Amino acid sequence: MTTVTTTTTSHVVADAITMLRRNLLHVVRYPGLSMFTILGPVVILLLVVFVFGGTLGAGLPGVDPAGGREAYLAYVIPGILLITIAGTASGAAITVAMDMTEGITARFRTMAISRASVLAGHVLGNTIQAIVAVALVLGVGLLVGFRPTATPLEWLELAGFIVLISFAVSWIGVAMGMQSKTVETASNLPLILSLLPMLGSGFVPTASMPQWLQWFAQYQPFTPFIETARGLLLGTPLGWNPLLAASWAVVIAIGGYAWSMAIYERKSVR
Repeated sequence: MTTVTTTTTSHVVADAITMLRRNLLHVVRYPGLSMFTILGPVVILLLVVFVFGGTLGAGLPGVDPAGGREAYLAYVIPGILLITIAGTASGAAITVAMDMTEGITARFRTMAISRASVLAGHVLGNTIQAIVAVALVLGVGLLVGFRPTATPLEWLELAGFIVLISFAVSWIGVAMGMQSKTVETASNLPLILSLLPMLGSGFVPTASMPQWLQWFAQYQPFTPFIETARGLLLGTPLGWNPLLAASWAVVIAIGGYAWSMAIYERKSVR
């Protein structure tokens, strides 16, 4: 029994690595999606910091109005990083939808490969892209004046946190791609994820929002994601945010996996 289980696990891992390799080659051949994932958050960062940052930063609690732009740069970077991760869901959804509409996924279903590995390849490939995109956007932030106070241990914790959130969001992106009937729908459906950091604490404190919006802003998943990243980068109080963020990430990953596999199995019996 143990030998059979070990062999099956090795088979799934080997298939997943093969699918990962395929997805990484797809990124090299079609770099446009990855470039858009990086350039979009960079443009948002430069816009909000250099156009609106002086005014918005001066309004942050406890900030000297004279240093508003620098203060706002520090405040907004965590939200921009989460927008970057959320944006990679579109790439995953589009890639999956292309495979579905072109019949590639149907061909995989007829082959002697693990069904879970087909989806896992997309997820792992997209997770790697998200990590690279976050690193590049963070690099731009450092170039324009962002100065984090994180210790080496906090940087390590932040890296693990980024991997966890990227993995969870990738599963949702894959599920959305499988749910979509066209590539166009797949490109639009994940946009809701990119809006969530804006409707959380990514750009302004949730306390500054209207009362009817505060409840949603405080309890949606991206607010603890952002506050955890902000606490690790800048030393702001973490409170329960890391636990909430990890819990949300697990729920999102499990939900995305279950959603993806349900669609995959349903289409496999047709």
